[in-house]
Amino acid sequence: MSTILEFMGIKLHCVSGINHSNKMLLLLQPMKISCTANIEENFKGNGNANNGSSFRRLCQEGRLKEAFLVLQQSDSVPACAYASFLHACVNNRSLLQGKLLHAHIVQSGFKTDTFLETKFVIMYVKCGCMEFARNVFDEMPERNVVSWTALISAYSRVGDAKQTLDLYYQMQSSGVSPNHFTFASVLPGCARLESLEHGRRIHEDITRSGFESDVIVRSALVDMYVKCGSIEDARQVFDKIPDLDVVSWNAMIAGYAQIGHVDEARELFEKMPKRDIVSWNAMISGYVRMGYLDEAEKLFQTMPDRTVVSCTLMITGYAQKGHVDKAQKLFMSMPEKNLVSWTAMMTGYVQNGRFDDALDLFRQMKLAGVRADRGAFASILSACANSAALEQGKEIHEEIIINGFQSDVFVGSALIDMYAKCGCIDDARKAFNSMPGKNTVSWTAMIVGYAINGCGKEAVELFEQMRHSGTSPDHVTFVGVLSACCHSGLVDDGWKYFISMSQDYNIKPSMEHYCSMVDLLGRSGRLNEAQDFINKMPVKPDASLWASLLGSCKTHNNIELGQQVAERLCQLEPKNAAHYVLLSNIYAMAGRWDDIEKVRKTMKEKKVKKKPGCSWIEVNNKVYTFIIGDRSHPQLQEIYAKLGSLSRQMKEAGYLPNTDCVLHDVEEEQKEDILSYHSEKLAIAFGLINTPPGRSIRIVKNLRVCADCHSATKFITKIVAREISVRDANRFHHFKDGQCSCGDYW
Repeated sequence: MSTILEFMGIKLHCVSGINHSNKMLLLLQPMKISCTANIEENFKGNGNANNGSSFRRLCQEGRLKEAFLVLQQSDSVPACAYASFLHACVNNRSLLQGKLLHAHIVQSGFKTDTFLETKFVIMYVKCGCMEFARNVFDEMPERNVVSWTALISAYSRVGDAKQTLDLYYQMQSSGVSPNHFTFASVLPGCARLESLEHGRRIHEDITRSGFESDVIVRSALVDMYVKCGSIEDARQVFDKIPDLDVVSWNAMIAGYAQIGHVDEARELFEKMPKRDIVSWNAMISGYVRMGYLDEAEKLFQTMPDRTVVSCTLMITGYAQKGHVDKAQKLFMSMPEKNLVSWTAMMTGYVQNGRFDDALDLFRQMKLAGVRADRGAFASILSACANSAALEQGKEIHEEIIINGFQSDVFVGSALIDMYAKCGCIDDARKAFNSMPGKNTVSWTAMIVGYAINGCGKEAVELFEQMRHSGTSPDHVTFVGVLSACCHSGLVDDGWKYFISMSQDYNIKPSMEHYCSMVDLLGRSGRLNEAQDFINKMPVKPDASLWASLLGSCKTHNNIELGQQVAERLCQLEPKNAAHYVLLSNIYAMAGRWDDIEKVRKTMKEKKVKKKPGCSWIEVNNKVYTFIIGDRSHPQLQEIYAKLGSLSRQMKEAGYLPNTDCVLHDVEEEQKEDILSYHSEKLAIAFGLINTPPGRSIRIVKNLRVCADCHSATKFITKIVAREISVRDANRFHHFKDGQCSCGDYW
């Protein structure tokens, strides 16, 4: 206990947010009875016989400051009163009052026993202060099964599987026998580590201890085997249970559903003598996970009762299949919504490109009094990232800080992604640097951020720092660093990392990695080398890889190879308009208008429609959308007048329209007119009209920026003395003083 006293005057940063454990609440139940029974009889203080009754009432009402004063003023305090106070600290999550009591007991010289020391362990655990809990535990001269289980359960709850298992084996070595709560707490540690070896060893301990028939333990065993990838062992445990109850049935059904064996799950579901809501939800979850929406919908329609969980699962399923309106209708009809359902609907909007709806729903959620958690913040940051809603992203960042999630690695990675995709790479790096702990996801987010912003050297430097830090890159990290090399022309570095991926990290290259290499070689003009690379690939190239090569053919005006590649693409994806457009661009640069007409005719016959250019800009916390030749905007006249004025000034400064981008055999003047109303130019003009002089303008475009718009934007930045960032389908272009960050290499 003396070790703890050393901490009392020090401000500690403790883990917060530990949830109530049902198992631990059950453990506390007998303590609660013994703690409160004799308080009034044994409590004495300054001759006041009512101290015990008053103290008990104050604890029950959560008035802990007043209850602590009663303790301080009393001459003799029974151990059960201290325990009662600690129980109230747990219920009210009052770490401060618990620490004060701890200091009071140490200073008063009160002799504690295993029972009271265990209560302190539990209090610190429930208040999220694992360091204090561990110190109390380590100083205990004697520990019982409740003491051990309290700490084992705590480590299990916070996901520290190694400490969970280490404590379990130490408990065995100490001679204390585990109970059913201990086993139910340690088995998730095996599942988290996916350690079948540890799981089977503990299963043997369970059998020897006689707890294999316990409902909590057997469900935990089934869950452990499923998550360790041994569905056969899970089924053996299940089949040996003589008196199957609904919990065991549900554990097995959920196990099959989680690994995609929905037919086996459904077979068990149909055999169940009695189903509860968990059974129905497990089955629906399995169908949704596998994308079998029709089957999920049928079950949903026939289930006797629907809960928030049931509706949320279907919202997720609808959204995944692109049925956002159905998801929205179900969400709006829900009589009760929780944080998970709000987040599912927001995520559905984001997945389907309805970013404004996601941001609006986030505002509605706050008005409804629902506080966001890490999942909700990550989802809404994704909406800001994809729509380049920087100002709204900054506001959400402030909320994250207020709500205490700034240290969360999951939220921190989403913040990096948001700032990077909004073109604020310095802010992204600040978010990265401020993270107290970094994992593969956060390192990768920053590397990818550098890549899309054209900062190839910085991405490579950070990748090397990641390797030296001991954090292993994954396949996504390598996609990021290869992309960075691609956008910056770092061919040698790209080859080095592509080889290192399999040699040093045993990561088998995926189509994304092969595509990055073809893009890297093609952009640098090594088209023959890129073609040779494709021919030697151990896997069959897909459409994305050929599309990458076709783009390079356009960049380097290789008509012959471009035509060959385009033919392959049109066979693989005959309905993808982008391939026909790229081929038309190649023909246009060569003035082959007859060939362009043939491409148009083919598209018409196959009913292929070209995706219109679309650009977004955020002004005063609202995102505005423009399409090519847009004439629907209320500020239409002002926008077109601004473009006319800019066009005159640009030509005076030496700008020559790049009419090769126009796929129509018309007069040059008409071509220039067509180029004038591309979506990003409309968005830029709108931004110039509606923002103060000197303010940066940020644009997002759904397609690759054309050569003419790229050239024009460089001239505009010099004329208006503003920075303009354009995020196209591939990367960022940061324009300033007549130059672009890409160095015209894109």
